[in-house]
Amino acid sequence: MILLKHELKQGLKSLAIWSVTVAFICAGCIWLYKSVEGQLAETAKLYANMGDMAKALGLDKVSLATLGGYFATEIALMFGLGAGMFAAMLGATALSKEEEGHTSEFLYTLPFSRMQIVLWKYAAIFVSLLLFNALIIGIEAIVIWQLNLDFAWEKFLTYHGLALFLQIELATICFLVSALSRKKQIGGALGLTLLFYVMDMMSRVVPDIDILKNWTPYNFASGVDIWSDSAINWTGLAIAFGLSILAFVGSLAIYQRKDLNG
Repeated sequence: MILLKHELKQGLKSLAIWSVTVAFICAGCIWLYKSVEGQLAETAKLYANMGDMAKALGLDKVSLATLGGYFATEIALMFGLGAGMFAAMLGATALSKEEEGHTSEFLYTLPFSRMQIVLWKYAAIFVSLLLFNALIIGIEAIVIWQLNLDFAWEKFLTYHGLALFLQIELATICFLVSALSRKKQIGGALGLTLLFYVMDMMSRVVPDIDILKNWTPYNFASGVDIWSDSAINWTGLAIAFGLSILAFVGSLAIYQRKDLNG
């Protein structure tokens, strides 16, 4: 518990900045919808005629003129990328920051085994993600309620539940990268997030690479698919769960044997 509190305290500033920033963007976009609601019908028609671009953005399945379609394409896009980057950054810095900052000796003085250190650090990531999501979900819900907008709350909660699992997968994969590296690989973690997002867009447009959809969490956590009542990609979910387990077990095994530089 001491190590958990220490990790949460260290990451408090980053958590606050990312949470407030993403929440502000999402809430602002919801307020914007109320202002431009009457103009979105024409915009939706314009996007509908954009062919593959419309498919990539999911506008072939939902209409931008409805709050559900607007949320699924605009807000879910910004939240998904922001949350994914935050989760990847958490994972990429969790284990390697001690070596990069030459504070590994601090860990040796604590009455914890290496396995306990990995477990507590991973727990800190999980708690941070829960706090991050709770704040943003709460703010989004309050803004929608204040504007008295007709909204599918069940789909809203389903999307955010899947988006949380997306974040856990990204954080766990980057946690493995952190165990392998002696420096914080923040750039690589953010790049991986963008790669997964592009993989989802490409798999929706190019039939020959449709298989990519099973390997990116942005497919099963797609707001467009949820608001269009498309079937959840259970194969992708199963692969994500398997990759997360393997990445976590790999992190444990590697860190147990790693020669830590103080």
